[in-house]
Amino acid sequence: MASILNKIGWIGASIAFGGAVIQGALYDVDGGHRAVIFDQFRGVSEIVRPEGTHFMIPIVQRPIIYDVRSQPRNIPVTTPSKDLQNVNITLRILYRPEVSALPWIYKNYGIDYAERVLPSIGHEILKAVVAQHDAAELITQREIVSMKCREALNARARDFRIILDDISITHLTFGQEFTHAVELKQVAQQEAERARFLVERAEQEKIANVIRAEGDSKAAKLISDALQDHGTALIELRKIEAAKEIAGTLSRSRNIAYLPGGKNLLLNMSV
Repeated sequence: MASILNKIGWIGASIAFGGAVIQGALYDVDGGHRAVIFDQFRGVSEIVRPEGTHFMIPIVQRPIIYDVRSQPRNIPVTTPSKDLQNVNITLRILYRPEVSALPWIYKNYGIDYAERVLPSIGHEILKAVVAQHDAAELITQREIVSMKCREALNARARDFRIILDDISITHLTFGQEFTHAVELKQVAQQEAERARFLVERAEQEKIANVIRAEGDSKAAKLISDALQDHGTALIELRKIEAAKEIAGTLSRSRNIAYLPGGKNLLLNMSV
């Protein structure tokens, strides 16, 4: 009986040991990832393992997992422009490693290749591109600046086996001195526009006064001619028209009281 139990124990121990060995010899590669195998004797394998479950030799081999999906990264830089204005610019990129070159990337830059490569080439390209334009061009020709950054960064990233899916300028500001100068320029332009408006209004008022004076002169001449032709009848007509207008205005006023024309102004009141 004891021998049977010992055999059962050995079998159970063997199964557990075998399960542990098998478990240690398998590794999983998740979706959107790739694996590179490092062998203690042969170094980095040139074969890139795809998604799924794979076999390795425990202790001798270990997998290095890379995320091959597009990942965002911001690269901020402060650099002078062509006219020596300090420019704060931020570049946003979407990057991923070249899958077939993962063994080469691991040999040269390790698992944190993005930290080692992207900031240095980003600073280099941004400083070179910004130095070709003055501050005004960076604002008015932003698309051209972004295109130059895209072309130069793609060329440099290919040297490191990195693929850039998208590159864009997300932040662009200038130093306080330049910002203050722009504000003063805007204020001066507004004052110049206001002065131009005042001058134009004065010119228009002058023209209106001349036209008004010419109209008054013509009206006076017409009245003088009418008086010479018809005597004072025109004046009497104007008096009647003015009296009618005054009477109409007074009749609509609440503060006007009408009295009889006779001398008896007292009302008949019973005492």
